[in-house]
Amino acid sequence: MKFSLDWLKQHLDTNASAQEIADKLTAIGLEVEEVTNPAEALAPFRVAKVLTAEKHPQADKLQVLTVDAGTGENIQVVCGAPNAHAGMLGVFGPPGAYVPGSDLTLKVAAIRGVESRGMMCSTRELELGDDHSGIIELPADAPVGTPYTQYAGLDDPVFDVNVTPNRQDCMGVRGIARDLAAAGMGTLKPLAIPQIEGSFDCSVPIRIQDPDGCPAFFGRAVRGVQNGVSPDWMQRRLKSAGQRPISALVDITNYVMLDHGRPAHAYDIAKLSGGLTARPARDGEKVLALNEKEYVLAPFMTVIADDAQVHDIGGIMGGEDSGVSEATTEVMLEVAYFTPSRIARTGQALGLTSDARSRFERGVDPAFLDDGLAILTGLILDICGGEASNALRVGEPPVERRTIQFDYARTKALGGIDVPEARQRDILAGLGFEVSSSDLTIPTWRRDVEGPADLVEEVARIVGYDEVPATPLDRAPGVARPTATRSQLVERQVRRTAAARGLDEAVNWSFISNAEAEALGGADWRLANPISEELKVMRPSLLPGLIAAARRNVDRGASSVRLFELGRRYLGDAEHATLGLLLAGERRGREWQSGKAQPFDVFDVKAEVSALLDAAGAPVGNLQVFPDAGPTWHPGRSAKLGLGPKTILASFGELHPRLQKQLDAPAGTVAAEIYLDAIPAPRSSGHARSAYAPPALQPVTRDFAFIVPADSPAESLARAIRGSDKAAVTGVRLFDRFEALEGLSLAFEVTLQPVEKSFTEEQLAEISRRIVSAAEKQGARLRT
Repeated sequence: MKFSLDWLKQHLDTNASAQEIADKLTAIGLEVEEVTNPAEALAPFRVAKVLTAEKHPQADKLQVLTVDAGTGENIQVVCGAPNAHAGMLGVFGPPGAYVPGSDLTLKVAAIRGVESRGMMCSTRELELGDDHSGIIELPADAPVGTPYTQYAGLDDPVFDVNVTPNRQDCMGVRGIARDLAAAGMGTLKPLAIPQIEGSFDCSVPIRIQDPDGCPAFFGRAVRGVQNGVSPDWMQRRLKSAGQRPISALVDITNYVMLDHGRPAHAYDIAKLSGGLTARPARDGEKVLALNEKEYVLAPFMTVIADDAQVHDIGGIMGGEDSGVSEATTEVMLEVAYFTPSRIARTGQALGLTSDARSRFERGVDPAFLDDGLAILTGLILDICGGEASNALRVGEPPVERRTIQFDYARTKALGGIDVPEARQRDILAGLGFEVSSSDLTIPTWRRDVEGPADLVEEVARIVGYDEVPATPLDRAPGVARPTATRSQLVERQVRRTAAARGLDEAVNWSFISNAEAEALGGADWRLANPISEELKVMRPSLLPGLIAAARRNVDRGASSVRLFELGRRYLGDAEHATLGLLLAGERRGREWQSGKAQPFDVFDVKAEVSALLDAAGAPVGNLQVFPDAGPTWHPGRSAKLGLGPKTILASFGELHPRLQKQLDAPAGTVAAEIYLDAIPAPRSSGHARSAYAPPALQPVTRDFAFIVPADSPAESLARAIRGSDKAAVTGVRLFDRFEALEGLSLAFEVTLQPVEKSFTEEQLAEISRRIVSAAEKQGARLRT
């Protein structure tokens, strides 16, 4: 939620600076994400006077102006605004100033042969409105040379506060001011409620046919209004909140919503047929909302309708057909209470968000309907004129006066801070609680407070969580037992190993777009209430997030990207612990020997996978390589590692060209996924490692070269050699690949380890015979 310091001071009498207020808000649980000052972006722009305005010699629609910006010199400016004339006051931007509405930085330039040293600006160019019909024309008393932001009152800090879902009372500036006053940042000003006496009976009857969705509906008519533009002060405050001023009536309803957290709506009575009724929608009924989109409604949704059609999705958004316009002279005001759960369900079903929904689904103050209607009516009468009818009140808002017995010693026992009882009473009273001895009556705007623990939290956050002392927990005597599960230990080990090998850890969203999910095999888990359309499916793979992260880094000039992520894949059966790995860019930069950078290849990512599997406790020596890792991967440039075709531990290789193009992966990307939950647990249940016992005798190495079919995997042959004599053969390493005339030649270095005594020549010959025999069973023959 956004609001300006000037707006806050309408409710809070304080001399605190913007930074002090921001720090206090964060300290009491209302996190300030940002404090901005619009004046900073528009600082170079000054009030200037046009001294002369002459026709451009080369263009009929341009003028050459002489401008006094208070610098002591006359500045020549070429201007195309039709309202530019000598003697007027406007806003001048000098060379070097950035014009936000045009996305350009001004510089000295020749326009149709005439030098221009700056620019006279329009409202839209400074992003202060939509008017671009001419340059800004200021009153005759505007001081020349004064910064425009100072003259226009734009140098007002704006707070952006992250209001948590439980603090519905802080969805209005008034509620935030109340918290600050309780925290000692000033004094809460009394709220002035205008006393509106109706001068005629309301001509639009209101009814409730859906008390479960809309328990209370208050309203009144105002006739003789003039729906022009809202006052400057209101427009400035709405802009600080990110709202675009539209018209006086619309701006007033938005202002009351932001100021008090009280959504309301105004209908043009001339567009209504009969009275207004809060009723359930009919199945298949449609409404054209104010966002110019049509929605199909369901019976569980509450709507506001007249005798002919639906005009409002209750508590979420009004309809286009009864919206106010410049021609509106008579309005019907709606101030209603909608059930939070009904609003949340309707918004989710329609995929429709709005400022009103964000407040109603949290729960607005049910006791503020009368006061909200009076404030709304008073502003309309002051700004738009007219006369108000008598108020109509249908239904009963669910006002519940709840009382809690509170032992003030609980703050010490539960919160850990010793706060005097008198101070606690002052805090709770400042927050709106009615304090009477040990009984506290909860204010109607705090539906989140349910018991004594909530009251302790209120005291603790106002006093300050930094006042809570650090207190160590009691530990039972004896040696503590390990609590980490095997999966946690595995994840911890592979994370450390990946970092030690030079990989950077990424933490990405667990949800992706439907298109990305479909490209990776399906979207089994869909979110009922997604943040956006691009984040609506739980990821079936970690690759989209890693690819996006790699693309961002490459776009920012990174020459080598090495990323890993530990997370979950969400498949049809369950969640699966997974490590994703991605290498992109240069494995090694340019060197003097070759002059070229070396890119990553499949074998680089395979080496990383093998090292991480080893760290995770997988029996790496028993792994088999299976070609073609699936549709995600490049056929022929990918593989799977497993303990058999049914126990796959990892997939790695290049991405499929279709997927690489669809996800915009950097060229030459290689990646892998290690399925941590598929790694079998070690057979040994003990925690101690076996004692290190190096062999007493020197190993023996022998080289063997075999001719094999061109499509024969080297790993299969290596496994056969390793299994030919498990006692003697302790290592097999492929060290040469040669395409000979008679076929493909693979050369292996075989390590033989004697145990009790050195091998004899006869023993070595027998072992070699077994190795050759095992290789021949795989279709290989010894190269001679």
